[in-house]
Amino acid sequence: MSSVTAVIPVYNDVNALRRAIPESVEALAAFGRPFELIIAEDESTDGTRAVAEEWEKKDPRVRLLHSDKRQGRGTALNRALAIAKGDIFCYYDVDLATSLTHLAELLSRIENGADVVTGSRLLKDSSITRSAKRECTSRGFNFLVRTLLKSDLSDHQCGFKAYKTEVLRELVKEIQAPHWFWDTESLVLAERKGLRVEEFPVQWTEGVGTTVKVKDVFSMGNDILRLRKRLKNRE
Repeated sequence: MSSVTAVIPVYNDVNALRRAIPESVEALAAFGRPFELIIAEDESTDGTRAVAEEWEKKDPRVRLLHSDKRQGRGTALNRALAIAKGDIFCYYDVDLATSLTHLAELLSRIENGADVVTGSRLLKDSSITRSAKRECTSRGFNFLVRTLLKSDLSDHQCGFKAYKTEVLRELVKEIQAPHWFWDTESLVLAERKGLRVEEFPVQWTEGVGTTVKVKDVFSMGNDILRLRKRLKNRE
């Protein structure tokens, strides 16, 4: 029987975390495998850390991974991976934008042989609710990834992913992105290695707020070009 490490990267999201932890514990328990829930928290000042500490005290399956410095999502996931005990490593956004009703399928696909699995907001059967601005930005970004990095996937940045832990530990040796582009880089590198990468449609609803800024979008555009250069140098 597989064990699961679920990670929620979080930064100043106290209200979202109050909902995310109990719903995550319920969904993970329903999957029926041993699990741990790691709250990877960076430099929060709004009480986020305190909420995680309260849960850690009353439920040994919940673990707080705190950093005194803002490190970005990619670095937070790398740190969580370093202490992960599960055979499957998954993560998702604290606002639960992707419905946790999809969690069982995400994890089951790994158990059924996939190396990497990602939810997709851009497949035919996906159901999404978000602003026109974010929709346009997302489709533009994913078009560039498919075109410049030769990816076969539709959606690279959906924050709802799972990996065989042993596979991800090999991938992170090559992942350089410390923040948002980590998601895309992990998928593209997995594809280039010939790993079994699957995506499936999800129900996704845009949260009230987002920590993705305009500068992050431009930065990820540069990340695409840098990764393209790295991959070309290997050819």
